[in-house]
Parts: sequence; C-alpha cells; structure tokens
Amino acid sequence: MSERYSFSLTTFSPSGKLVQIEYAIAAVAAGAPSIGIKSKTGVVLAAEKKTKSILYDDTTITKMEMITKHCGMTYSGMGPDFRLLVRNARKIAQQYFMKYNEEIPVSQLVQRVANVMQEYTHSGGVRPFGVSLLVAGFDQETPYLVQCDPSGAYFAWKATAMGKNHVNGKTFLEKRYNADLELEDAVHTAILTLKEGFEGQMTEDNIEIGICTGDGFRKLNRTEIKDYLAALN
Repeated sequence: MSERYSFSLTTFSPSGKLVQIEYAIAAVAAGAPSIGIKSKTGVVLAAEKKTKSILYDDTTITKMEMITKHCGMTYSGMGPDFRLLVRNARKIAQQYFMKYNEEIPVSQLVQRVANVMQEYTHSGGVRPFGVSLLVAGFDQETPYLVQCDPSGAYFAWKATAMGKNHVNGKTFLEKRYNADLELEDAVHTAILTLKEGFEGQMTEDNIEIGICTGDGFRKLNRTEIKDYLAALN
C-alpha cells in the first residue's frame, strides 16, 4: 500500500507522511556526522570530512562555508545540495545588505533558507534537499545555533549532532554539556563527540572545525586542529 505513495512528492500517505521527505531525512542520517555546540561566548561547528579514496585531493573538499562575516554553516547529507543552499544563503544575505546596509540577522537568514527548503517539499518537478544544515551565527552579542531539516523545519539548539551515529552523539552531549562552557571547552567537547562514532584515526586532514564569535566566523587551520587533537591524547 505504501509503495503507491513512495514516489509522490505531494501526496500524503494514509499514515499522514510525505514519504519522500522521510527518505531525505534517511539520507541525512546516513551522511558524515556534524556537531554543533553553543558556549557563552560563541558557537563551535565540527564535521567529519569523508572521502571514498585516499587518492582524492581533500583540499578541494569542504564541509563548512562562511555565509556572512558573523555566520557560517555545515551539513550532513548530500554535498551538492549543500552547495546549492550555500549559494542561496549568500544571495539572500547580499540582497539584505544592499537594501539595509547591514548584515542580515541570523534568525532571518535561517528562516529564508528554510523557506527555500520547504518550497522543495511541494513543488512539481523537484525533490526535497537531502541535507540538514547547522547554522552558527552571532548577533548583538548573542550566539545562535540553528538546525534546518529537509522538511523546512528549523529549531535552535544548545548542542546537537547530525548524520551517522547522531543518536549516540546527542546522548554524549547530554552528559557533557553545561551552560557555562567556555569556547575552548566547547571545541574539545565537539571533537570528543565526533570521536564517539568515528571510524579510523582522527586527524587534522579528516575533520573540520569552525568557530563563530563576536569577531566573526572562521575555520580553524590544520595546525590549530592538530594542536587540539594532541591536547586530547
């Protein structure tokens, strides 16, 4: 019975689900893990960079992108879908800046990107995005960590995990997280959470870390990541 609805984007199944969105969420759950943690002074994003072969030039692969000076995002799921949403987010941010001559608030950026994702759940000739986003931002001395799902739903977190082994990651964060975390501690906690389900040796080459503070969003370079990993061993 459910097969009648499996390939329809716009028809609800008898159980009240849009099955294509369920499949998109499954694609996210099978993707490389991503972690987000909010501290008192900023937000930390950490993600695994998965390559299918050691012959890949991993300098061309990125899991994190800056959207505005004070906002960046990472993902779990399908990389090409993330690339399209990054382009959309930057366009939205630029249009806002040209109109108001100031950076777009993180909440508005997230809402507009989520609207794009929601449009792809009911439009003809398209499919839902097979990606969930973690958006880190800083507005008026307030850090933000927001997740956007393929359905277009978005919600704020203090700390969360997406992708493969996300259930174990969230369980680990529930035990380790507290509201008084400093930024350095948040980086260490993010790395430890990634390690929970990490396959093989974690190095500065196969993870990415980004931090967002009042000074802006930036990705840590390989030397900085190597130092953090050494400090945990």
